[in-house]
Amino acid sequence: MAQDDPVVSAQWLHQHLGAPDVKVLDASWYMPVENKNPWEEYQVAHIPGAVFFDIDSIVDRTTDLPHMLPSEEAFAAAVSALGIKNQDKVIVYDGKGFFSAPRVWWMFRVFGHNKVWVLDGGLPQWRASGFDLGSASPDDAVLKSKTANKAVERVYNGEVTNTITFQTEFQPHLFWTLEKVAHNVGAKSYQQVDARSKGRFDGVAPEPREGVRSGHIPGSKCVPFPKMFDDAPRLLSADELRQKFQQAGAL
Repeated sequence: MAQDDPVVSAQWLHQHLGAPDVKVLDASWYMPVENKNPWEEYQVAHIPGAVFFDIDSIVDRTTDLPHMLPSEEAFAAAVSALGIKNQDKVIVYDGKGFFSAPRVWWMFRVFGHNKVWVLDGGLPQWRASGFDLGSASPDDAVLKSKTANKAVERVYNGEVTNTITFQTEFQPHLFWTLEKVAHNVGAKSYQQVDARSKGRFDGVAPEPREGVRSGHIPGSKCVPFPKMFDDAPRLLSADELRQKFQQAGAL
């Protein structure tokens, strides 16, 4: 397993599950129209030892926009509450296979933690491999998740948080602001990629969130994220991924 690999297999995780420096996060999340509750799903079935990472709560609390990146202090407080240290290997998965887990992978990377991987195929692949599932949530795991959410709230309220065991190092090259994207529309210094469906890209399919305009950012290329995986779903090879981007005109 190399740090430049974005995924680990279910077999690898099964072999290393329980190692003191391997921490597993359930980062499941669903679009509002799906009417599913990831927290309830976690409590019913999860990879043994996994702790729930709440994407809706570990966010910037100064805006009403969903899932905006939290501050370094808030992220460090939340991750520390989840029991994660800088020396730990973090494995992230979700209930759909490849949906919300890559978001949390990116959050760790943008805050300087490179020892993070997405479970290839997520919980569906773990199930398909026949590996055991936890069917009850230990009190300490539930407490960690709730404490992490509370830690974010405390940071934004200017209150003292618990002991910090995770230090962040912000990586600005992995983070783009609205202003930077807007400037690039005219400058065309970088190729923007839209990972949504072709229908949403073209503005002919409805947006899953109310009040969101249809269409895409000018100059973007459409590379729908479901095309990045096989039917398992497991991530395609580097050559296959490159071909997808070339076909879309993004390379």
